[in-house]
Amino acid sequence: MQITLSVTEFKELCKSIQKRPEKLFKMMRQEIRQTTGQYLSELIQMELTHFLGRLPYERGKGSGNHRNGYYHRRFTLKRIGEVLVRMARDRKGKFRSQVLPRSKRYEQELRQDICVMYLTGIST
Repeated sequence: MQITLSVTEFKELCKSIQKRPEKLFKMMRQEIRQTTGQYLSELIQMELTHFLGRLPYERGKGSGNHRNGYYHRRFTLKRIGEVLVRMARDRKGKFRSQVLPRSKRYEQELRQDICVMYLTGIST
């Protein structure tokens, strides 16, 4: 992707960043969350491809199990925040992702940090 700016547009952009730098960081954090969610979704799609033994739209012989769309799920990661992930599913309901554990809503390290904060009295 290539972006072209005139000198005056670039000056205005620099001035707006100087006035409100938190806006730039907010946009960067949002982009990181979105990219991470897309990455995890692709990993889960690849995992389902491996589970079924064929690519999307490829006919299989005999198994009778097919892709059955996806559903959205929110997952919280340490230092990134909450990401939206597309969880792929199969028709028979036998696919279990190893990327995101079933019924977990946040990363294990995040849970440990919260437990330590509670035990030390930082958070109640």
